[in-house]
Amino acid sequence: MSLKIEFSDDKISPWSGFVLMKQLLSKLEMESALNNIGLPVQGSNRGHDPIQLIINFWLSVWSGASCFEHTEVTRHDEVLKDIFEWDTMPGHKSYQRYFNKFDQAKNHEVFTNLYQWFFSNLHFDNYTLDFDSSVITRYGEQEGVAKGYNPTKPGRKSHHPLIAFVADSRMISNCWNRPGNTGSANNFLSFMEDTIDNLSNKKVGLIRADSGFYSKEIFDYMENRSTPLNYIIACRFIRPLKVKMATQASWLKIDNGLEISESTYKANNWEQPRRIIMIRQKISDRPKAAGKQLKLFEDDYRWQNYRFSCFITNLSLPAKQVYDLYRGRADSENRIKELKYDYSFDSFNVNSFWANEAIMNFIMMAYNLMSLFRQVVIGTKIQNFLKTLRYKVFSIAGYIENTDKGRVLKLNLKSTRRTAFEGLWGKYQNISTPILVSLDP
Repeated sequence: MSLKIEFSDDKISPWSGFVLMKQLLSKLEMESALNNIGLPVQGSNRGHDPIQLIINFWLSVWSGASCFEHTEVTRHDEVLKDIFEWDTMPGHKSYQRYFNKFDQAKNHEVFTNLYQWFFSNLHFDNYTLDFDSSVITRYGEQEGVAKGYNPTKPGRKSHHPLIAFVADSRMISNCWNRPGNTGSANNFLSFMEDTIDNLSNKKVGLIRADSGFYSKEIFDYMENRSTPLNYIIACRFIRPLKVKMATQASWLKIDNGLEISESTYKANNWEQPRRIIMIRQKISDRPKAAGKQLKLFEDDYRWQNYRFSCFITNLSLPAKQVYDLYRGRADSENRIKELKYDYSFDSFNVNSFWANEAIMNFIMMAYNLMSLFRQVVIGTKIQNFLKTLRYKVFSIAGYIENTDKGRVLKLNLKSTRRTAFEGLWGKYQNISTPILVSLDP
């Protein structure tokens, strides 16, 4: 049977489910918030409203755009334009021109205000902060690109941003762009203070970080701060610590093939010893165990059956609890993967270093808003990735119809899905700020 093609001028969208995000943004009074954070103004009356540009950029990211050219996916969607009550939709060059208005001072002003506003709208306190860095390979000559540690593309130029994660609510509280040849701990103390400031005066109960942040300067600062910070940081496998683990006589078995011990360690330039927690896992019992094998000398295989890990902490909790607390930090690695694969955190870029930092932080806020949506609207124990939500919730064909009762969004859903969508829609009646978030509904 032959099939003919015809065209229609009817306004139909494949993304009508984003009306749910429009409701969330309205509940948060997002437009008012963006109006008060100091966004750069447009130099021409012909430029799009900065507030629309930011929300439209988020909408494009949520829709699956992985570079600026892909933001055209929303530009020609007349239904989304009507849902969000916009007169016109920007093209991809509009975003690039606008992000290039950001410099270092403007980034600090805008994102301090934006993060503080966001976390002030969450009814939660006493956070666990995880700090991590990520390598973003670049294929051009953007400002700040340099050759440094790059595990996936050795020798390629990159950026090396620092990211702060709020583990308790699966949110992100800061991101700084850095040149690709920067070490993990470079400028960390300033970043940490900036992150704490972003949390809108809420308490930070615990700092966790990997061995890239193992530093006397960092330990001293957190311990001697006016409000000291609790921390657990993975140790670097320097020789004195290897010897300490190799000669440790007392180990407590806490699971099959898993043993724990604790001691103190004082480096030559430290004023006092610090507490360390040591873990060893038998490879035959736990073949996927994390950690490193000890090798103190050439052809030294006395400890080849074990993988070792070591953490330094100022907590006084039992060693097993410290170990369990640190294990939760692994979730930040999953968040970085999610940022790259679902939000294209590493793909949107322009030439300007500070514009790229602004883009990163707006993507972080897109992540936070979707995380908030997952928790307070979807409300399931399984935290679906954006890709899954995109096709389960947002990818719904629809059109807007003008009736005697006003505008009505008509959604093309099978009857079996209508009740579920109405349930999501009804949840907005009970949402007010500050919002109580929960990862365990």
